[in-house]
Amino acid sequence: MAGMTTRDNAPRRIRPTHNDRPSIRKRGGSCQERTGMIPRERDTRHRPIAPLAPVVVGLALALGGTGAEGGTDPCAAGEPRHYTLPANDKTVNWGYFSKSIPPALTVKSGDMVTIETLTHHADDDYERMIKGDPGAESVYTWDAKHKNVDRRGAGPMDASIHGRGAGEGFGVHILTGPIKVCGAEPGDVLEVRILDMHPRPSANPDYAGKTFGSNAAAWWGFHYKHLIEKPKPREVITIYQVDATGQQDWARAVYNFRWVPQTDPFGVVHETIDYPGVRVDHSLVKENHDILGEARIPVRLHFGTMGVAPAEADMVDSIPPSYTGGNIDDWRIGKGGTMYYPVAVEGALLSVGDPHAAQGDSELDGTAIETSLTGVLQIVLHKKDELAGTVVEGLDYPLLETGDEWVVHGFSYANYLAELGPGAQQEIYANSSLDKAMVDAFRKMRHFLMTTRGLSEDEAISLMSVAVDFGVTQVVDGNWGIHATLPKRVFAGDAE
Repeated sequence: MAGMTTRDNAPRRIRPTHNDRPSIRKRGGSCQERTGMIPRERDTRHRPIAPLAPVVVGLALALGGTGAEGGTDPCAAGEPRHYTLPANDKTVNWGYFSKSIPPALTVKSGDMVTIETLTHHADDDYERMIKGDPGAESVYTWDAKHKNVDRRGAGPMDASIHGRGAGEGFGVHILTGPIKVCGAEPGDVLEVRILDMHPRPSANPDYAGKTFGSNAAAWWGFHYKHLIEKPKPREVITIYQVDATGQQDWARAVYNFRWVPQTDPFGVVHETIDYPGVRVDHSLVKENHDILGEARIPVRLHFGTMGVAPAEADMVDSIPPSYTGGNIDDWRIGKGGTMYYPVAVEGALLSVGDPHAAQGDSELDGTAIETSLTGVLQIVLHKKDELAGTVVEGLDYPLLETGDEWVVHGFSYANYLAELGPGAQQEIYANSSLDKAMVDAFRKMRHFLMTTRGLSEDEAISLMSVAVDFGVTQVVDGNWGIHATLPKRVFAGDAE
């Protein structure tokens, strides 16, 4: 686990981790080049980046400013810069991706961003996860007369479908951004390097040095119709504690409680967990402490949701993942990982959120340990006309690279917005299938092996069967996911 993040919105100076190695490599060439084992001094397309001058992003930026101090054009040529994008009610969007909203930050290729992200489950325990935190308070503020972030989801603002609230909760994640990338155009590829991650400590002095997260075993979980104990059905929230100082790399359960109907400040009663940001009244629930015994959950900080804006619709539910990334919910998308996304709209419009402290493959009960995190990203743009011969030539799906693996992500529908038509954002929830996701993951890994390694289809199929691990990423996000993991060491012999 990383150390404690600062609370003054000033980016720490960091030691570059993997940003000094080339992530996109030409196919062909020497064996070392083909296997991704290029000695750093032999490829200088992405040179090491020195610590950068911090640029704090404030209100002017959130309202469409330039993203740099003193009105400097953020797209102007020059040394890479390091920005900070805090999470507050002016820099987040709740529950949706959109190609139409103004950017919260504009950067050029090579810039770094310290980005704060908030969990959408923080009101499960206001005292531990919101109280005293100005950014979280500003996002969650909601009383009988006013809600700071009114739209929560891609649904109608008048809540005319279910009456839950503005946006109807058709999408739930608090997304910081979007970040516009200078010069990004459809057909390009955006590389996002996760250089560092830190838990966001509780701002309540009663819980100094601690971070908390929530796991909701909810109605959309895979388990929900298969319970054996009574009452059935039921939704259960478990609060976990994480060491914010980084001295312990595990989380432990603090207590749990069963969801009971909660009334929001506008008077709407929520019988189930159906709308994000409804504060739990703990006088109505029974907290069960001393749960899970001595169980220690390994901390694996990661972003559950990160991606660029799709082109197919103006407002897109944040829950189902797609070809532009989004809610992939893969615990491997953490520190040291690099994501590659096909750019679908001008500026790319990268958004980041749904931070997790830990999650198992499948995210079985509907959620991970949902907690607030701060990350350090480096954003690199690869233009379409420069992709020939690289591992991302023709990329039309989200691709993960770690130090040891390549991971492709398959979904029930590779691009459900296009495949399911005008009603896609509703129909996807009734049409997901692990069989379809497995087919998609197979096709993508086949494409990856044939295009990046020059294998024949027969060679690729055999290699997948004996060396590639296929696993269930998630079964709870509408567009279910299967990931395929290729160890880089499979081709290490080429370098000998």
